[in-house]
Amino acid sequence: MVEKNLLNKAKSDKVRLVELMFMDLLGGLKSVTIPVERLEEVLEKGAWFDGSSIEGFARLAESDMYLVPDHVTYSVLPWKNNGCNTVRVLCDVFSPNGTQSPCDPRNTLKKAVDKAKKQGFNFMAGPEMEFFLFKGDQDSQKAIPHDSAGYFDFAPKDLATDVRRDMIFALQAMGLTVETSHHEVGCGQHEINFKYADALTAADNVSTFKHVAKNISHHHGLYASFMPKPVFGDAGNGMHVHQSLFDSEGKNLFFDSADKHNLSDDAKGFIAGQLNHAKGMAGILCPSVNSYKRLVPGFEAPVYICWAQINRSALIRIPRVSEGREQSTRAELRCPDTSCNPYLALAIMLEAGLDGISKGAELPTPIDGNVHSFSEKQLAESGIETLPDSLNSAIGELRKDKVVRATLGEELFEKYIAIKKREWGDYSAQVTEWELKHYYESA
Repeated sequence: MVEKNLLNKAKSDKVRLVELMFMDLLGGLKSVTIPVERLEEVLEKGAWFDGSSIEGFARLAESDMYLVPDHVTYSVLPWKNNGCNTVRVLCDVFSPNGTQSPCDPRNTLKKAVDKAKKQGFNFMAGPEMEFFLFKGDQDSQKAIPHDSAGYFDFAPKDLATDVRRDMIFALQAMGLTVETSHHEVGCGQHEINFKYADALTAADNVSTFKHVAKNISHHHGLYASFMPKPVFGDAGNGMHVHQSLFDSEGKNLFFDSADKHNLSDDAKGFIAGQLNHAKGMAGILCPSVNSYKRLVPGFEAPVYICWAQINRSALIRIPRVSEGREQSTRAELRCPDTSCNPYLALAIMLEAGLDGISKGAELPTPIDGNVHSFSEKQLAESGIETLPDSLNSAIGELRKDKVVRATLGEELFEKYIAIKKREWGDYSAQVTEWELKHYYESA
């Protein structure tokens, strides 16, 4: 019945082409296009592809894999391909034996979500997406921020008002509920937020958002970058994630009116779990060499492992909730950046939180002051540790974290570690302009 309904919808939408999209291990969107006439066959049997050519999926000797479209993600693209309607459908990746691939990031999140549901928890998430708009094309050597506006500036200083408007309309056309849009702190930097959703839908929405941002900016002669720190001395791109647990009847399980912070025991355990696993999670939430150039003291990106209600220098912030809005009680994790794989990120965030709940992890005292101004002595006295300061350090912490490792599964974990070790090795061997400037004449 689902297949027939989808085929009828494609017919009524006058679809000519179907984009079968999925995400690789590193968070890159991949796609194969089929004519709509093949959609019925693909819905029934899947679409085969060479997994060995996709980073982290399969070895050459076992390369055959196939895509299974998730009908819920059917959406007509708001732009036309040579005058014909094209549909985007997100897919799950399967192995030839008919099981979902252990290296499919979407599968990793599905398993974590199913585990949480068996414990009576529905994980809800609301990622905030930041990005830069640069003039010109993909050539990073020619990248110039689109404008010089700052936080909450507006037209005519904000030159991207029309660009963000078109992104909003496109996102709405694809089923997302946009809540806010504004210019961010950095020159040419922007943020668009969409309504929170269950974890799988939230991760799918991040995929959709990146697809839309890249396409709409291209139509305006611009390039959208989700690089964590594309401009030296300016703000970086974060993906702050608002999180909460709900029961099966839609009640927020984080709220407790009897607690001075209005946090339930489940909320405290969840937050404590994420603090305990923060170092191990960093290699997934902040996955690139460049990520650790965003995570430096002095900017809004947090490096200190602590929590607070108002303090934005803390790793986890608990936004204040006004009376009558208890359903919006949530914990905001502020270290992830927009280069991360959203499926893997939400999966390990959920599992780390569940681990804290199951072990009754104790939530430390909140830190109200600006941690960036703390001395080494104050940090030590407060028991505040820091996130890894490089991808190499993050890889080491990731290796030691049994919960994160188990969440990813052994095969995905080993492939991810191998890819990141290679990335760090390539980076470490580079000779940069900064080194030439400082050391060329030193001998």
